Amino acid sequence: MKLKVPPPLVLIVAVMSTYAAGSWFPGLTFSFPGQVVLAAIMFFLGLIPDLLALLTFIRRKTTVNPMKPGETTSLVTDGIYRLSRNPMYLGLLFLLVAASLYFSSYLSFIIIPGFVWYLTEFQIKPEEKILRETFGETYEKYLTKVRRWV
Repeated sequence: MKLKVPPPLVLIVAVMSTYAAGSWFPGLTFSFPGQVVLAAIMFFLGLIPDLLALLTFIRRKTTVNPMKPGETTSLVTDGIYRLSRNPMYLGLLFLLVAASLYFSSYLSFIIIPGFVWYLTEFQIKPEEKILRETFGETYEKYLTKVRRWV
């Protein structure tokens, strides 16, 4: 698998883009009561699936490295993986939404779908291909039971 950009780095670039959008285009910013509180809530909500997924992977003694899904030794379908096939990426999405709220740019609403598209096309789909090859029918059944994001 030829993954080039680690998902946390994709998140950093997206967050920097939301910051830049707010700075470069101040006329396209928003503000509402409770905005920072909502951003903080989204931030902490983003940490939850990331931490739960990480703990599940550690418990199952399989790789958490998104750049090397071929090193996966166990198909994780329990815990938070009963709700989402990609809870770590879902957590990253919540972190991006938190940053978008905090930096207050309407242009973030273009960046967020771009982030989801990029991760889906260049991270998730290649991972799914390897997991299909590695776990076969077991993974196919999992695909029918649990959605990609939520």
